[in-house]
Amino acid sequence: MKLHFTKMTGAGNDFVLVDNRDGRFPFRPEEIARLCDRHFGIGADGMLVAEKDGAEDRIRMRYYNSDGGEASLCGNGARCFARFLQSLLKGKEGDRVSFLTGAGPVDAWFSGEEVSISMPDPGAARLRQLVATRHGPLEVHWIHTGVPHLVVFVQSVEGIDVEELGRELRWLPDFAPEGANADFVELLGSDRIAVRTYERGVEAETLACGTGVTASALVSHLVKGLVSPVSVLVRSGDCLGVRFEPTGDGFRGVRLQGPAIMVFTGEVEVRK
Repeated sequence: MKLHFTKMTGAGNDFVLVDNRDGRFPFRPEEIARLCDRHFGIGADGMLVAEKDGAEDRIRMRYYNSDGGEASLCGNGARCFARFLQSLLKGKEGDRVSFLTGAGPVDAWFSGEEVSISMPDPGAARLRQLVATRHGPLEVHWIHTGVPHLVVFVQSVEGIDVEELGRELRWLPDFAPEGANADFVELLGSDRIAVRTYERGVEAETLACGTGVTASALVSHLVKGLVSPVSVLVRSGDCLGVRFEPTGDGFRGVRLQGPAIMVFTGEVEVRK
C-alpha cells in the first residue's frame, strides 16, 4: 500500500508527516521506526500523524520518536505540523491554526517561514539537584515542557560529549521510569543561549529540540536571570525564540518560534 508523506524540518529537527484523517494506516512501532530510518527508510527524527479526534472533528497531532515510541509533545514537530495542517486546510484558517496533542491543545501562528506555537505551562521546576555520574556529581535542573528535560549549564557546548553524558543522564535512575531528555546550555548574554540536546526516543543528539529549547530558556530565567524573549542558538546554526511570562510558581504564555520548512513530498510502500 502506498503512503503519501511530506518531509519537513524545523531548525534541523526533521520529520515525516502523514495525513491519516481517514484512519487508513494503523501505524505499528516497527513500521514507524523503518520509515524514520536514515538508511532503509525516508529518514527523520520522528513521525507526525494527523488524525481526526472525537465528535467535534478536531485534528490531533500524534508524535512518534524515530524508535517508534509515542511521546506527548514535540515542540519543533508541532511547529512543522502547524505548517502541514495549514496546507491540508488550504489556508481556510488564515494565519492561525489549532490542534490537539498528548500534552493538550496547541495554537499556532504564521509569519513568513516562521511558525510560533503555544507551549503547555510547565508547572514547578526542580532546580539544583545533584546527581551521580561516572565523572562525579553534577548539578541538573528538571522541568516538564510537554516532556521531561534535564538542563545542565556548561562553560562551552562545544566541549561537551553530548552522546556520552546525554545518554547517561537520559537513563538516570533518579528520573525513572520515563527518563528525561538532556540539554546542555551555554550562556551567551542576558537574553541569548546556545543549546545542544540529547533526545530520548531518538537516543542521540538532534540538530534542534523545541521542548528542549523551551526548557533551557525557562530554566535560564529561573537560575541565571535571563529575560524574555530568549534567543536560542541550536546545533543546526538556526536560532529559535522563546517568550514567556513568569508567575509566582511557574510560567504562563510560553511560546516557541522558529522556521518550519517543507523539504519534499513523496510516496513510500507500507504494509497495512
